[in-house]
Amino acid sequence: MIDFLNLKLINQQYREELIAAATRVIDSGWYILGNEVAQFEQEFACYCQTEYCLGVANGLDALILILRAYIEMGVMVEGDEVIVPANTYIASILAISENGLKPVLVEPDPTTYNLNPALIEQHINGRTRAILTVHLYGQVTGMDEINTIAGRYGLKVIEDCAQAHGALYQGRKVGSLGDAAGFSFYPGKNLGALGDAGAVTTSDPQLAKTIKALRNYGSHEKYKNLYQGVNSRLDEMQAAMLRVKLHYLDSETERRRAVARRYRTEIINPTIRLPEWAGDESHVFHLFVVQTDNRNQFQGYLTDHGINTVIHYPVPPHKQTAYECFSGLSLPVSEAMHQHVISLPIDPTMSESAVDAVIAAVNGFNV
Repeated sequence: MIDFLNLKLINQQYREELIAAATRVIDSGWYILGNEVAQFEQEFACYCQTEYCLGVANGLDALILILRAYIEMGVMVEGDEVIVPANTYIASILAISENGLKPVLVEPDPTTYNLNPALIEQHINGRTRAILTVHLYGQVTGMDEINTIAGRYGLKVIEDCAQAHGALYQGRKVGSLGDAAGFSFYPGKNLGALGDAGAVTTSDPQLAKTIKALRNYGSHEKYKNLYQGVNSRLDEMQAAMLRVKLHYLDSETERRRAVARRYRTEIINPTIRLPEWAGDESHVFHLFVVQTDNRNQFQGYLTDHGINTVIHYPVPPHKQTAYECFSGLSLPVSEAMHQHVISLPIDPTMSESAVDAVIAAVNGFNV
């Protein structure tokens, strides 16, 4: 069976370094907000070309805390609106509603899966305060258009980079393309910890200072609390793991792109619609997502041929029970995507023979 993603094998490559990093943390006697977190924050900020990085507990918290900080700073108030792509993973939307803000769902571009800039302005009104764009599946959104629109209306731009670590847009890394960005380091991400972890990147000193306090019970100084904060801190152990793996992120990304190039070149089945890609560094292929009108049959066929696949995501957010407030909303582009998308295996440890097998199986599928 060809794994969809072999995390055990990925981490085994760096086993000795990870053990050494864990030993360093154990022997330090300091396990929360210590040197490992400080060093990782500095290294990841440098990698993302931003002034600041704040380690938090997970990717959802990263987005929640960005919006919460803007509320504390007086940039937003409860009831304000945030534009967000309709086909994103539900976490992007949860971060908005968790802060008492209103998610405004906008259809994606059907060729890139990302937020369609051409549809944004029709959703802007006097309560709109931000655009939360998602670099879905690892491909950068068209940020020039989004930043131009945001500048015209005085909106904040927040990047959800949970799937796009290291992607480039006109020479700049994701995480530096807006006012702030949230990252997830969930184990299955391109830069994955060995547990839950996340971070915020920004070059706004006031925002960084506010989030730094909010993540630590609202405390800017021990036993002094500016805000009613939360406990959302990247721990020393996960920071140490991430410091090891950050060194290998770019090389792993190149392997993902190599697999994607083969898929795009050698998959020739006319019933399978391949993702758009310019062939450059704008896509890091966290996922290789294809579309087919016969998804259930296709997935079953691949399973029978020893190939694991995953559907990202079978139910759109506006159809989830958690968001019954959107039950009357019609979003045909998003709905069609969620009915047709399926993700093929893509993994930096994939052998060429495994890639061969996936291509042969996909090309052999016949409805």
